[in-house]
Amino acid sequence: MKNDFYKYQAQTTPHPLALEISHAKGSYVYDSSGKKHLDFVAGVSACTLGHCHPKIVSAIKNQAEKYLHVMVYGEYIQEPAVELAKLLAENLPPNLNTTYLVNSGTEAIEGALKLARRATGRTQLLYANNAYHGNTMGSMSVMGYEERKNAFKPLVPDCFPVNFNNEADLQKITKETAAIILETIQGGAGFIQPENDYLKKVRKRCDETGTLLILDEIQPGFGRTGRLFAFEHFGIVPDILVMGKGMGGGLPIGAFTASHEVMGLLQDNPKLGHITTFGGNPVIAAAALATLKELTETDIIQQTLQKEKLFRKLLKHPLIKEVRGQGLMLAAMLETAEIASEVILACKDRGLILFWLLFEDRAIRITPPLTISNDEIAEGCKILQNVLNRIKSN
Repeated sequence: MKNDFYKYQAQTTPHPLALEISHAKGSYVYDSSGKKHLDFVAGVSACTLGHCHPKIVSAIKNQAEKYLHVMVYGEYIQEPAVELAKLLAENLPPNLNTTYLVNSGTEAIEGALKLARRATGRTQLLYANNAYHGNTMGSMSVMGYEERKNAFKPLVPDCFPVNFNNEADLQKITKETAAIILETIQGGAGFIQPENDYLKKVRKRCDETGTLLILDEIQPGFGRTGRLFAFEHFGIVPDILVMGKGMGGGLPIGAFTASHEVMGLLQDNPKLGHITTFGGNPVIAAAALATLKELTETDIIQQTLQKEKLFRKLLKHPLIKEVRGQGLMLAAMLETAEIASEVILACKDRGLILFWLLFEDRAIRITPPLTISNDEIAEGCKILQNVLNRIKSN
C-alpha cells in the first residue's frame, strides 16, 4: 500500500510520515503491523473525543440509515443540522445565534470574509502576521506568512497585516476596514496567547470604527482550551465566530456564526450570497451534534484544565525551554528546530504521536483528545522524557 500511496495520492511534503493505519480507538492509533501509537495530536486537534467515540459512531450509524445527502445547503429542513445550529446558539452569547454550516475551516473563513464585506460595504481586511486561517485563496490572503503566499499571488486585494499583541497597530483599524480577522490563540505561530487585554482593545477599536471582529476558533474551539470557545477566557465577543476541526469529532466540517440580522445578508442582493452543496451534511452534522452534546452535558471541558496542569508538571526537562498554550492546546518549545524534529521522529518510533507546528519549527505540538486519561498522559510524557534524556546525553 505504501507504494500506491506515493504513486497515486497527492503529497503535501517530500517526506510524509507514511504510517499505515489499521484502526484507531480512544487515545490510540494502530498501524498495519498491530503496533499501537498513543496519540498526542488527535488528527491535529480534530478528534475532540478521541477516536471512534461510541456516541459519535452511534450518531453516524443512526443517521446513515435514515438519509444521506438530499439537497444543497439551506433548502431542506434536516434535523441534525437544525439541532446542531440551535445547540450552538444556546451555548453562545446572544449576538451569535445563527450558524452557516460548511465543509471545512478554510471554507468557513471564506464565508466569514465575504459576510464582513457584505455587511459593512467596505473592502479592507486586516490580519495578523504569522496567522494561519487555511489554504484556499481567500484564506491565504489573510495568512501572515509571505513565503507560503508568494507562489500563488496575486491573491485577494486590500488585505493588510498587523502584529498580534501590538497595540500601536490597532490604529490601522479605520472606518475603511471591513473586518479584522484574528486567531483567538495563534496556532501555527507557536500557540501565542493574547496579552494585556489585547482582544478587549481590538474589540473597542472595532466598535469605534464600525469594523467587524472575526475570531478564528477553528483550532481552540470546542473545549480545547478549557472553555467551549477560547474567546470566553478574554471577556469579549466577536461579530463573526469561525469554527471547524474538533467540532465534527473526526469528520470534516466547518461553520461561521453571526447574528441573525447579519447572516441574513447572504440571502439576497444577491441571492445565494454563499452556497455549498455538502455543507450541513446530515451524517456529519449528526456527528458534530453528538460531540457538542457530550462536551456540554459532561465535565470533559472542565477536566481539560486539570489535564493541562498534569502536562505542565510532567513536561519539565532541560531541553524544554517553555510550554505554551492553554488547556490541551499545548506546544513544548525546544532550543532548535533540529532537536524538535529529532524528538518527534524518535517518539514516533517508540509509539507516541507528536507533530510540528506550521510556522514555529522549534515547537512540538501536544493536542491530544480531550478524553485522554491521566495514565495515558503520564505514559506519553514518560516516552517523551526518555527521548529527551537520550538526546541530552549524546
